[in-house]
Amino acid sequence: MENAAKNAYRVALVAFPGIRAFDVSVITEVWGTDRTDRGAPAFDLRRVAAETTPVPMRGGMALHPDRALTWLSRADLIVIPGLDDHLTPAPTPVLGALRRAHARGIPIAALCGGAFTLAQAGLLDGRRAITHWNLIDLLRAHHPQVTVVPDALFIEDDNIWTAAGTAAGIDLCLHLVRRSHGAESAATIARSMVTAPFRTGSQAQFVEHPTPRADRDADALAAVREHALRRLHEPLTIADLAAFAGMSPRSFARHFTAETGVSPLRWLLDQRIAAAQKLLERTDLPMPEVARRAGFGSEVTMRQHFASRLATSPRAYRAAFSTASASVSTTPVSDASVSEPAGNNPIAR
Repeated sequence: MENAAKNAYRVALVAFPGIRAFDVSVITEVWGTDRTDRGAPAFDLRRVAAETTPVPMRGGMALHPDRALTWLSRADLIVIPGLDDHLTPAPTPVLGALRRAHARGIPIAALCGGAFTLAQAGLLDGRRAITHWNLIDLLRAHHPQVTVVPDALFIEDDNIWTAAGTAAGIDLCLHLVRRSHGAESAATIARSMVTAPFRTGSQAQFVEHPTPRADRDADALAAVREHALRRLHEPLTIADLAAFAGMSPRSFARHFTAETGVSPLRWLLDQRIAAAQKLLERTDLPMPEVARRAGFGSEVTMRQHFASRLATSPRAYRAAFSTASASVSTTPVSDASVSEPAGNNPIAR
């Protein structure tokens, strides 16, 4: 929907014949739905194209542009959908407009095969990029000047974001919301979409053995993740988690990585950072208490991880994204102060 709020975050969906309907739907679901009544930011999503005529998409669908390419100069973020035919040439005016937008410092994101559009524009020359794992060789062959990363969900290079296929596009969109508006806003949108609110870009696109050999092991790993999330404030170790799963530490680490695409330690650190982000946004707890509840042990350790993973400090993050109104929660980090159910109607807005 169109949001006319003056202070709305302006997002441009770049449209031309050949774009994927799925990616258009993802972009529209994340930035085109009004969730301000639930505390989400106000967004102004516009469908930008070289011409005002409907843009055909596969399946008999069509997208109706509502802004010309000149609107890209006003955008806070530009998002390019993937393509049905990954070698589809983008219109020359689109490529020129993208180059000008990048020169102005506007962030640009491409989902899945949208990386090919950025490569056509020359914006990925000498830069790192990712696309669907099945398209990596094609991107390398047609654009050898691009440094193609073989295994990631999404990456950034010089304010240009690229993502792997399908679900990774959702991950990137939610990450971009998190980056500009904070973890709580991204979690609000993720809950309404009934999708995972937090997957890091460095996670593997897929694994050769996506599920353990026995359902019993899969159930044990799901239980251990829930166990860990409820006890993030405790000094958990791999040995602790393996014992809870009824496995040896080596077997546990192997099965955990096979199922999730990340090591247990990396997963645990991701969850601690996400918990700290929410506490910084929702409460005015002192930094040592935030660090304790998120399981970092000390403010120094938390600050080091924020610097390496988020390129910011906990204090700067709170200053940018805090929604607390001097209400300090005494609820442990593992309870509703960090993780909330989706509600009685999880697919409503």
